[in-house]
Formats: sequence, C-alpha cells, structure tokens
Amino acid sequence: MTRPIVAIVGRPNVGKSTLLNRIVGRRVAIVEDLPGTTRDRLYADASWAGRDFSIVDTGGLEVHPDSEMIQMIKQQVEIAIEEASVIIFLVDGRDGVTAMDLDVADQLRRSGKPVVLAVNKVDNQGSASLVSEFYKPGLGEPVPISAYHGRGTEELLDRVIALLPPPSAVPEITDMMKLAIVGRPNVGKSMLLNSLLGQERTIVSEIPGTTRDAIDTVFEFNGERFLLIDTAGIKRAGRIGVGVEKYSVIRAHQAIERADIALLVTEAPEGITAQDSHIAGFVSKAYKGVVIIVNKWDLIENKDEAAYEAAIRDSLRFLSYAPILFISAALGTGVKHVLPLVKKVYEERLKRIPTHRLNEMMQVAWKEHNPPSVHGKRLKMLFVTQAQINPPTFVFFVNNPTLVHFSYRRYLENRIRDVFGFTGTSIQLIFKARGEK
Repeated sequence: MTRPIVAIVGRPNVGKSTLLNRIVGRRVAIVEDLPGTTRDRLYADASWAGRDFSIVDTGGLEVHPDSEMIQMIKQQVEIAIEEASVIIFLVDGRDGVTAMDLDVADQLRRSGKPVVLAVNKVDNQGSASLVSEFYKPGLGEPVPISAYHGRGTEELLDRVIALLPPPSAVPEITDMMKLAIVGRPNVGKSMLLNSLLGQERTIVSEIPGTTRDAIDTVFEFNGERFLLIDTAGIKRAGRIGVGVEKYSVIRAHQAIERADIALLVTEAPEGITAQDSHIAGFVSKAYKGVVIIVNKWDLIENKDEAAYEAAIRDSLRFLSYAPILFISAALGTGVKHVLPLVKKVYEERLKRIPTHRLNEMMQVAWKEHNPPSVHGKRLKMLFVTQAQINPPTFVFFVNNPTLVHFSYRRYLENRIRDVFGFTGTSIQLIFKARGEK
C-alpha cells in the first residue's frame, strides 16, 4: 500500500472506534459502550496537515486471551501492528494504568514500531493531572485527548504525522469494480473472502455475527484491480436487535449501496430461507449485479445441481437473471470460478445498446403485445434510449407514465433481456412524458 498505515491499538473499551471516527470526520466504525464491539480490522482514509494516510481501528487487545474469539481478535490486532507505520496506543485516563495496559505496552515495544501514547477521556483541564501516571509504561510523553469531544486530537495527529515515513508517489488508481459479499449470518461470507484472497484478511468463525463492520480489501485478479467488501450477516428487519447488531445491518446495507455487484452467499444444507429472499430483494431494489453463491455444497450427499437450482429459481423468481454457483469455501471447491463469473456480470453492467436497436426492439415488443388500457386510456410508446450504465438504465418516453402497468414494465424488461442479455444484473426502466427531463 502506498498510503502509510496508522493503527489504533489498546485494551477493550478505551474508545478506539470513537477516535477513528473523530480523525476521519464521519462515523465509519461502530461505536458502542460495550467491550469487544470491534473485532476485525477496519480501515479508513484520513488526511492531516497535507499528509494522507490510512487509519485502522482494531479490536481490544488482550495479550493473554482466554477464549477462541479473543485469540482471533488478538491475531487481527497483531496483523494491524505489523502493517502499521505508526501506532496510536490508546488508554483510558479514568481507569489509570492497568496491568493490561502494561502488557500491551510491552508488546508494542517489542514490535519496534513508533508509538504515540494517547490518554483518552480527559474531558477537561481539571482531569489533565491524571495523565502524569501514564509515563509509567515507558512509551514517552502521553498526549491527553477526548476522542468524544475532539479535545487534544490536533496535537495527537501532529505527533503521528511527524513519525510517518517520507511520502512516496501514489499511483493513480482508476475506478475499479466493487464487490460486496452479503448474506445472512454464518453462511461462510468471511471464509469465502479469505479463500478468494488466499490470506487471513478477516476473522473466520462459526459464531454468527463475527464480522460486524464492512471490511474493504483491494484485490487484483488477472491484472485487474477491484474492491472486495465483506459485510456482517443481514437479518430480517423484525429480528434486528439494538446496538451493535443494528449498526451492523446498516453497515451491510451501505456496503450493498456502494457495490457494483453483490455475491449473495447462501448455504446448501438449509436451502433458500426467508432471510435469503429478504437480502436478495434489497440487492435487486438497489439495482446491483448479483451472483448467487451456494456455499457448503460439500455437505450435500446427493448433489443434484439441476434440482437445487430449480428450487432456488422458484424461491427467488425476481432474480431469474442471476447466475448460480455451487462452492465450498472451506475446501476451496468451485471458488476459482467466482471471480471470472463476477467479471462477466460486471461487463454486462457496462454494456451500452445503440438507440436505434432499442427502438427496433420496442416496436417489435409493441406489436407482439399491446399494453392494456387503463380507465379507457391506452399507453403509447414514443421513444426509448439508454441513459446510463452501471446500472443499465433505460428511459422510455410515453404519452402518460401513469398508464404503465407493472406487468407491462416486467414484459419490457424481459424483452430487453431476451434481445440484449444483461445476465446477472438488475436493469432500471424509467418512464417519462414527452418533453420531460
């Protein structure tokens, strides 16, 4: 990476996510007054005093983990430390120096990386006297801050910038395909991401909801760069809890909005559930490309792909254009076909149809199936053109847009697909009156 990385490291619940949000200037990380909210590494781009850098929020570091989850969080934090050019060691001024702080300080010293010690929750001048205690970890002069109120963050960033390596030339990154991995909890989304990348980029666990923030990763395949977005498992709206789970669902929805294509991950043993349909509907309404991934195919004894695909088509009729791929992310079976298929779908989203061909199609469609009359009035088709790509958007100029029945809209979409393809992607149809902009 050409941008230097600044990692925020500390024990649980000292305000690391709040500090990241303060530095970036918007709410990027989930913030909750609850230990263990952040688990995976969360990256964001930031700038201070003319220097661009990437800042990474990490889970609470416990040097002596007592559970499998805490051990995985520790591994993620250690990766962030290894990647970082500078580390912000965040502690809680209200708690004073704890034994866990001293353990973290020892680990940071062993890393050999430049460290800036920030004492958080110093909300006023009167509490600044507490900072003197934090010379004890032996990491230099502590910087008193309040991440919540923004107090002291300017001095903190000045110290960080001074320790960054000299800026290197940043090559221009052209617009790249953005791919979101979505699905209900515990279907193997993070496992699929790691299998695609070939490295432990995010935590893989059998615990539902392990991934809480959307995780962005720039990835290169056959010389082409694109962005992979891993997301938290999405639950139906009525089953979304408060706090962390709620924000995770919001984050996943935002990831779909940012993406060009969604990998909709389901699992073979359960089949298509109501939750899968809910997520698929959101992807469709957002006019995204989609590939349906049936994971854990290795757990099915009688592998009848045709019958299984027919069942999926019956459950997700509104995604009849979506290709289906059967894989095992755990074993790597079929994973090599994912990215080539995604690339084909992306090419379909970039396809532009000449106006004359569209109007020829429209004339044939009109002759073969006239639109039904509405209150004695009949729709008249005047002209059609493709207004944009990604998503493919077609504007139909008609005598009266209110006369367009949903069934005729669906008929026109199907005709466009029959003639021009657009496999794997939603297409948008807009109806306007003559002269309307």
